Formats: sequence, structure tokens, C-alpha cells
Amino acid sequence: MNEDAFWQLIEDCRPSEPDPDADLLAGTLTERLARSPVSLVIGFAEQLSWALYRLDRKEYGHDLGGDAFLYTRAAVVAAGRTVFDGVLEDPRAFTSYATDLIWAESLLYVPDRAYRRITGEEWDRATRYSYESCSNTEGWTGNA
Repeated sequence: MNEDAFWQLIEDCRPSEPDPDADLLAGTLTERLARSPVSLVIGFAEQLSWALYRLDRKEYGHDLGGDAFLYTRAAVVAAGRTVFDGVLEDPRAFTSYATDLIWAESLLYVPDRAYRRITGEEWDRATRYSYESCSNTEGWTGNA
């Protein structure tokens, strides 16, 4: 899955009404991926981790703890490509997503749930980029 296909899938699965719990987005994404080949699930996981990794930078997370920072990054991704690109352009926009974040955690488990639905097995996955907070060392040292 390339970056354009990833963002199109996010857009296609976003509910038309506000979804404060993000259950609709995560559920719809999981359903859609569960009807796809495993390779698409893997591609989605790679693109999701890449997007989260790109937001793992000092200018975004200096005031947030680990989980809050991760869930804020997930909330930005869930908001779609336009918001994501806007936050990359202007880090000040990031803080508006740092409220009531526990809902955004569900996006992180979409690939695992889809994989389980397809294969019946747990996925002990690793992606090229880690989405864990502070894993983008260049983003935290200012060398990126």
C-alpha cells in the first residue's frame, strides 16, 4: 500500500458525522482491511507507523507524556491527510488534538485486529518504523 492509498482508505472510512470515540473509524478500517489480502494489512501497518513516526518530534511532544503523545499523533492521523500535512507544516496545530485522547488508541490496533480476522492468529508484527513515542531519535535531537 502506498501513501496515497493509505490516506484514501482513512478518508473513505472516516464517518461523516463527528466520531468522538473513533470507534466508527477503527471499526470500519478493520472491517475493510479484514476483507483484503494480508499484504494490504501489512501495507496499512507500515504506512500508519510511518505517519506516526513522522510526528514523533520534539516540537510536537515536548509537553506531552508517552501515551498522551502517541494518542495525539494517532488523533492527527485519524483526522486525515489534510490535517496531517497541516500539522507537519505548522507544529502549533498539533496541540489542538491533545484533548480527550484515549479514543485515538483504537487506530493503533486496526492492523492487528484485521490480521487476526483474516488468519485467526495473533500478529507479532514489526514495522520498519516504530510508532512508540521518542523512537524517532533524529526528530528529538533536531537533526532531521
